Amino acid sequence: GGSTLRPPGAFATLKDPAARSAALFAEAGKVIQHPRCLNCHPDGERPSQSTGYPHQPPVQRGDDGLGVSAMRCTTCHQAENFEPGRVPGNAKWRLAPASMAWQRRSLGDICAQLKDPARNGGHSLAEVVEHMARDPLVGWAWNPGGHREPAPGTQAGFGALIKAWADAGAACPAR
Repeated sequence: GGSTLRPPGAFATLKDPAARSAALFAEAGKVIQHPRCLNCHPDGERPSQSTGYPHQPPVQRGDDGLGVSAMRCTTCHQAENFEPGRVPGNAKWRLAPASMAWQRRSLGDICAQLKDPARNGGHSLAEVVEHMARDPLVGWAWNPGGHREPAPGTQAGFGALIKAWADAGAACPAR
């Protein structure tokens, strides 16, 4: 918990690279397991909203992660947050692929999933690091608008933790 993230240097005293890597991922897990991320990484066909309750209206993922034909995500979610209606927005708004479901999974399971190209959309570890550190949709988690709680820390700090985790061997916390 908490609204801050410890920087990668805070883990320098852990001399064992695997222990340091797992600890770095656990710190990044404060973001990964925050509602801003879990809501769009649902374990079913329906996203969550706020602090994890089912999305209203009851939208469905659809084949492309952008909703079904009768109710596309962009029907409500625009390129930016719409504050009068308190509707979150981002130009890349969409659900994570079904293979990237994080809800109700342990941090160790999420870590293993992130490293596995068969379960992460075919991405290399370097691409995962880039996505976490720079993708504007991920960055929305720190600028959610309205009365939504932002993810802990900053995207830059989160990205630094994910990069340090990968650089230290991408070890996962215990499952």
